[in-house]
Amino acid sequence: MEIQKNLIQLNQHFNTKEEAITFCGQLLVDGGYVNPEYIPAMIERDKELSVYMGNFIAIPHGTDAAKKEVLKTGIAIVQVPRGIDFGTEEDPKVATVLFGIAGVGNEHLDLIQKISIFCSDVDNVVKIADAQSVDEIASYFAD
Repeated sequence: MEIQKNLIQLNQHFNTKEEAITFCGQLLVDGGYVNPEYIPAMIERDKELSVYMGNFIAIPHGTDAAKKEVLKTGIAIVQVPRGIDFGTEEDPKVATVLFGIAGVGNEHLDLIQKISIFCSDVDNVVKIADAQSVDEIASYFAD
């Protein structure tokens, strides 16, 4: 899993999950990974089925219909120390690390699998959430 340091952002704060998803999408747009039309599809995907994955992580990504907007496979990693709630008032689901992904073909499935395996150990999520530099986060994903 190749991590681009320009897609890693530390200490971000968002008021809504839509704002957080849009930020992840904009990183992918700015990096040349997706067309701007991919961003609304990321928000739509969360409405269809929550992108919250447990263990304090969310993996925003677009709908199947938005695959045509993906230019190349990429992954944005966003640290949200105060967290952002992807749940409801009755059932909060707070994410402190966001992985915004876009995959050519079925590559997004490979990305989700790799992220899920890494983050199944909550200690790894804590490492990312507590990281003090972009290089530190990138080092956790170096092969």
